[in-house]
Amino acid sequence: MNTVVLSKFSLSELENYIVEAGEKKFRAGQIFSWIWAKNAKSFDDMTDVKKEFREYLKQNCTILDCKIKTRQISTDGTIKYLIEFSDGLCAEAVLMRFDNRSNLSMCVSSQVGCKMNCKFCATGKNGFKRNLSAHEIVSEILLAQQDTDLKITNVVFMGQGEPLDNFENLKRAIELINKNLQISIRRLTVSTCGIVPKISELSKCELLPTLAISLHAPNHEIRKQVMPVENKYNMQELKNALLEYNKATKDRITIEYILIGGLNDSIQCAKELIEYLKDIKCNINLIPYNPIGMDDFKKPSKKDILKFKYILEASGKKVTIRLERGADIDAACGQLAGKIS
Repeated sequence: MNTVVLSKFSLSELENYIVEAGEKKFRAGQIFSWIWAKNAKSFDDMTDVKKEFREYLKQNCTILDCKIKTRQISTDGTIKYLIEFSDGLCAEAVLMRFDNRSNLSMCVSSQVGCKMNCKFCATGKNGFKRNLSAHEIVSEILLAQQDTDLKITNVVFMGQGEPLDNFENLKRAIELINKNLQISIRRLTVSTCGIVPKISELSKCELLPTLAISLHAPNHEIRKQVMPVENKYNMQELKNALLEYNKATKDRITIEYILIGGLNDSIQCAKELIEYLKDIKCNINLIPYNPIGMDDFKKPSKKDILKFKYILEASGKKVTIRLERGADIDAACGQLAGKIS
């Protein structure tokens, strides 16, 4: 007999299952709350469900059908999880804590591997295996909450994979996170390398997350060196899609820009970036390059980072330098490769 995965059920589906199992309908609400709000690790945690029915659930059901294979804790408190799914494939997710903030952010993966092959990113070096289902994406968050017994407040789709290349599962995951985990849509961020048709499609959805664009270059020539997607959807097409998203949401887009020493961190690059972004309502997040040991790129100097930031700020844009989290456990931006250590 197949084991029933209860976290896959909506509340109404769970109610139907519970009634068919011979229990009263209200039990479904109790169990649903234990799964989605109370971080139950096992059926024994569900103390308001009678013992006999808990035994039935243990014999026939499971809460999740994936597990934490390994976990690493950084010196800064960041936790990187290697999550194994039911078919044995794995993806990584990262839980980030900030000492001076109440927010607890989860960086989730949307695919096992990635097709985009950005030259500065470790994930793409391993190739693409498959999309994650909406349930698997959300399970990354449930596992982390079970592990820490903490409530995640922010979710960023910035882990392994290109979220917009897994569009239908992304949409469903956003709905589940918003409804079942009660996380506001304003606290959900989807990062994309620039799949232009899907940005346009996302702008027409009922739930509109914050959009983050992995731009990483000020012009077509540099971008196509590091991001093959530029050959399919160029920067002008991308700009048009971003203006459309601005119009749909009235919110700022986050522009992610990895600074690579000697490639895209010059004064001229900063000036070109200003020109490209002048009509887009956005904030700019500068990310000093994190070495992945698979290329010849190098970190920019602190002087060049600050100079680049100053030039952008002079244009009137809000500019931040991303706080590096988890670099000592290969959990920083671009370092997720799904390796077992």
